[in-house]
Amino acid sequence: MGNTQRGFILTSDQRDIAGKSCLEFWLSSADGPIKVTTTAQQPLFFVSQQDADQVQNILRQSQIPCTLKNLPLKRFDQQAVCAVYFPRTHQAYAAKERLRVQGITCYEADIRLADRYLMERFICASADIIGTPQQGVNYPSYAQCLLKPAQYTPHFSVLSIDIECSEHGELYSIGLAGPDYQKVLMIGDAQDGPDWIQWVSNEQALLQCFIAEVKQTDPDILIGWNVVNFDFRLLIERAQRYNLKLTLGRGGEAVYWRDAPNEVNQGYISMPGRVVIDGIDALKTATYQFSSFSLEFVAQALLGKGKLSEDVNDRLAQIKHDFLHAKVKLAEYNLQDCQLVLDIFDKTKVLDFLTLRSQLTGLELNRVGGSVAAFVNLYLPKLHRAGYISPNRPIDGGLASPGGYVMTSAPGLYRNVLVLDFKSLYPSIIRTFKIDPLGLVEGLLQPEKGIQGFKSAIFSRDKHFLPDIITSLWQQRDTAKRNNDSARSQAIKILMNSFYGVLGSGGCPFYDTRLASSITLRGHEIMQTTARWVEEMGYEVIYGDTDSIFVWLGDNMPAEQGHKVGVELQHAINQRWTHNITEQHQLDNYLEIEFETQFNRFLMPTIRGSELGSKKRYAGLKRIPGSEDELVFKGLESVRSDWTPMAKKFQLTLYQRVFADKDVKAYIRQVVAQTRNGELDGQLVYRKRIRRPLVQYVKNIPPHVKAARLADERNTQLNKPLRYQHKGQIAYVITLNGAQPIEYQSSALDYEHYIDKQIKPIAESILPFIGLSFIDITSAQLGLF
Repeated sequence: MGNTQRGFILTSDQRDIAGKSCLEFWLSSADGPIKVTTTAQQPLFFVSQQDADQVQNILRQSQIPCTLKNLPLKRFDQQAVCAVYFPRTHQAYAAKERLRVQGITCYEADIRLADRYLMERFICASADIIGTPQQGVNYPSYAQCLLKPAQYTPHFSVLSIDIECSEHGELYSIGLAGPDYQKVLMIGDAQDGPDWIQWVSNEQALLQCFIAEVKQTDPDILIGWNVVNFDFRLLIERAQRYNLKLTLGRGGEAVYWRDAPNEVNQGYISMPGRVVIDGIDALKTATYQFSSFSLEFVAQALLGKGKLSEDVNDRLAQIKHDFLHAKVKLAEYNLQDCQLVLDIFDKTKVLDFLTLRSQLTGLELNRVGGSVAAFVNLYLPKLHRAGYISPNRPIDGGLASPGGYVMTSAPGLYRNVLVLDFKSLYPSIIRTFKIDPLGLVEGLLQPEKGIQGFKSAIFSRDKHFLPDIITSLWQQRDTAKRNNDSARSQAIKILMNSFYGVLGSGGCPFYDTRLASSITLRGHEIMQTTARWVEEMGYEVIYGDTDSIFVWLGDNMPAEQGHKVGVELQHAINQRWTHNITEQHQLDNYLEIEFETQFNRFLMPTIRGSELGSKKRYAGLKRIPGSEDELVFKGLESVRSDWTPMAKKFQLTLYQRVFADKDVKAYIRQVVAQTRNGELDGQLVYRKRIRRPLVQYVKNIPPHVKAARLADERNTQLNKPLRYQHKGQIAYVITLNGAQPIEYQSSALDYEHYIDKQIKPIAESILPFIGLSFIDITSAQLGLF
């Protein structure tokens, strides 16, 4: 059919050519970017064969051209279906709506034409292009193409961008940086400065130079920090003021913006041939967690460096001042932000992670979330080949499925506690017990031969796909681990662990509470049975959580002996599960428990105000052979973002002293006294994220929202931009007059609040276990006893 080329898919779009729908792909290849246009594709969805005549009549009357064809496919209830084909996509959309009004159910009607094209060909990001090369264009292009699956590792060209502007959104400068490139476009008359500053006369010229610079550098990927919903949203808005199109697409197409439904100032951006990746979304997708996702905080945490003027209290005012009086300084600040984002991407290898995710699932590089889409991409083409179509998503959102097993803990201060974890428990359950959407359908057809699940589920022993998908991913992850390929290992882990959530999500077409329940309730059974076996061996299980059990060996066992017991427990439990599953279910066992952690000291606290043991909250001194023990906190104040630095430091030191059997009374009195004396004021700042627009807080107004409202009231008085109306993070203190933002604090701190709400709860979480009372200790300090 023509030449063959190989590349990695950057973007996909749809074009109407000669009255038919074709797909346009841009790929990154070893020879640079390539534009590909496919042969004509027919959009389609499915309807039941029993509705075929009615569908044809309705669409004929609506003058919507279509072709109906019976196929050897059926619904999960065994009803036969037919496909309804259309020449163009908008006709398929119109037909779907028309049939919905008439009460006809359409199936797989929400799958994009490009997604269906790729998944049905088992193409995940990398593809071979078979087509006819075109001449006379800026980029190599192929027409009338076919794409086939391939293995290709891309080498992307990347450009980091950042804008500086006034509080009213007026642009001052645009920074751009790449591995061997840097430039700042700055409005103003030329002055002495670095040669990477390009001076422009006004805002319109700034935007035009930006377009030209992107075309010149020609990146595959544009990155930045909040780059979509701030930088590009503002760039598009400012360009519209001049009737200027941001023609940043590789074929000269304009940037396309789409508002996110039900979200304020949130949206999506697309530009043919280039991908825009936001650093915040990318890190969250790779499961990075920070108490704040500000560029300064993340850069300090990952790189040990930050923004050039982070110490300025009112950065917007400083930026405006520098634009008027120190433009070179502002340019340096602008460029530094671009460089920080580049360095964060390099440090975390997050682009490698996103690339591997695309190669595993077919998801776009910049797709946020996408667990359901990834599952559908992998599963649906296999399902079609087994003779079935996908169900539709539940209209009511589905029913909640049982969560993971959490055992009521035995509170106490212990020595010698072991933690044993099941390796990827839920994926292991899916593999072992053949939990699968198709397997459920086929298992119920022949229940006498199937594997018993939960909530009346029965799974086929030999007709299924998900267990095999997980097996393949598992093997790839083991290879990645052996090769120290952390990006691939992490991508596979996240994908495997998402499958349970997908099957229990009402947003997934394969949702069925019997699927999710057969995973979680099997997990409950496994954890309870494992705990019983451990106790039969003479040890006490003091806690269990989803896939982990905590085993107390007694306070007198030497640490070296404890490690030996951990290894013995691991082997014994694995052997028993293999025997149990083989004998009871006639299945191969893929469950595997690992002896993960040994705590020399361990605290399982009570629920506050109760004698009952807490859940998902503990602390311990983790034994690390050949090194110092590590203090570990789970769910306690030191790992929570809404506690003050003083509280975190107090908890860390207090627990260290208790675990080391040192006296703590003098230390507690010292911290209380320092707090009352104002010596710790700098550590008493709360930082908390505002999750919703301020206007949505109506009844119960939490302190951080009160502080945010005070801040914006003051900003209004001073004619400054409102900072907290649409989410964000607020830094505030508790004063004698309530919560106040730190930038507008006007009252004295309420020290008794910090003692009562920060110091006291931490002390009371551990002191009773060593026979002490916070009230007794601090009352003696005041001379009351």
